[in-house]
Amino acid sequence: MKDKLIIFDTTLRDGEQSPGASMTRDEKVRIAKALERLRVDVIEAGFPAASPGDFESVQAIARTINQSTVCGLARAIDSDVDKAGEAVKPAGRRRIHTFIATSPIHMKMKLQMEPGQVIDYAVRAVKRALRYTDDVEFSPEDAGRSEEDFLCRILEAVIDAGATTLNIPDTVGYSVPDQFGKTIRNLIERIPNSDKAIFSVHCHNDLGLAVANSLSAVLNGARQVECTINGLGERAGNASLEEVVMAVRTRKDVFPCSTDIDTREIVNCSKLVSSITGFPIQPNKAIVGANAFAHEAGIHQDGVLKNRETYEIMLAEDVGWTTNRMVLGKHSGRNAFKTRMHEIGVEFDSEDALNQVFFRFKQLADKKHEIFDDDLQALITEAALESEDDWAQLVSLKVCSETGETPRAQVVVRVDGEEVTGIAEGSGAVDASLKAIESIVHTGASLQLYSVNNITSGTDAQGEVTVRLEKRGRIVNGQGADTDIVIASAKAYVNAVNKLVLRKEKRHPQTGSDV
Repeated sequence: MKDKLIIFDTTLRDGEQSPGASMTRDEKVRIAKALERLRVDVIEAGFPAASPGDFESVQAIARTINQSTVCGLARAIDSDVDKAGEAVKPAGRRRIHTFIATSPIHMKMKLQMEPGQVIDYAVRAVKRALRYTDDVEFSPEDAGRSEEDFLCRILEAVIDAGATTLNIPDTVGYSVPDQFGKTIRNLIERIPNSDKAIFSVHCHNDLGLAVANSLSAVLNGARQVECTINGLGERAGNASLEEVVMAVRTRKDVFPCSTDIDTREIVNCSKLVSSITGFPIQPNKAIVGANAFAHEAGIHQDGVLKNRETYEIMLAEDVGWTTNRMVLGKHSGRNAFKTRMHEIGVEFDSEDALNQVFFRFKQLADKKHEIFDDDLQALITEAALESEDDWAQLVSLKVCSETGETPRAQVVVRVDGEEVTGIAEGSGAVDASLKAIESIVHTGASLQLYSVNNITSGTDAQGEVTVRLEKRGRIVNGQGADTDIVIASAKAYVNAVNKLVLRKEKRHPQTGSDV
């Protein structure tokens, strides 16, 4: 039998560290449920010591997830480990993942510690984590630039202390496949007690090599890969879960291991993460991009028609690409709507929550003849973004745009319960609308990104807009969807404004500093 390759997903922790990708507790729980349907082995739910909100999110996920192991990240500090232990306590399967930097530059410049002190901290953290669970993972941060002899010393020590998983992170994406694979092989061979732990890898994509480095590690003995949906993560991102999983599945002749992932859930999970974070999936993205299984060249089309395997090494259906037209319209009832939502993995906590989304569905059905599963996912995301407790709420929008005239927008926003009108001109309808909103809310933020993606095809498709605002170093994303792209833009801007107003401090998991 082949070895099992453990899939450790860190979308909710490392993925959330992408600028503007912060998620609410409810959004994190929703993604965690999707990861569980995907049959992910370990879900790193967050960094509980980072903020009260992170602690609550990890705890909520621990209470919700039944099959996957729920993991909390902790620096090698007593208070961090205790926070992580309390947060994951409700989970049936729980893990604490503790780390400390081991590269010379990190130990000297960041930690200001001697190597012996670093080992002492690591051992102490592992032993403390064992008070809460016997599933403890240790990571030597920046292992890719650490000295191999020192890695052997610290990893041997933490195994003796009780760590059952050793994660070797390429924290800054510096490694290349051949070298990284040899490092993993050397560690396994040189550490006397290496057989008592599972070796894992966590690769960043700064040089575009995260997946390649991860797979090289697997070929050299690693049996856990840490990855994220869509490769989401800090800077250039992390190893992409869907790429790692499908590489191992497709090249069974090469990899001596297999995963338990239900690959048919990959596309749904990918779209959900994209919708919630506002990070669109590039069309040519492997596995989950819109063009991943498309053929335009005549030679390719001819070959596929004659024999699919001429140009396709995977089946689109195996990763969740299926015809997803929903035969529901404005005359459809709640039961049919609820049934279809269940089929695409959406469950409602209450009848009130169902009624709210069903009302939005009816509104959309009046505008759009054909409704697709992607439209339904967008409805769920939009419902989660809006709350009666929001500081600002879009009430109405009126735009005048004609050839030869300067576009002009009039917008009404409810701020702290009071309706305020703003009027502004701009270079286009969207520009005028956002300036009119800003004239009301006065955030003083700068617009860093404005992105539009069509949710489905056709001229009546909903447009999904992402707006990224920056103010004094803080970055937030806002999302909005509508069949009218100007209204979608206004919704996205208001959503971003609410995130700026409802500011919650959060420490960065790698540095411990406020971000």
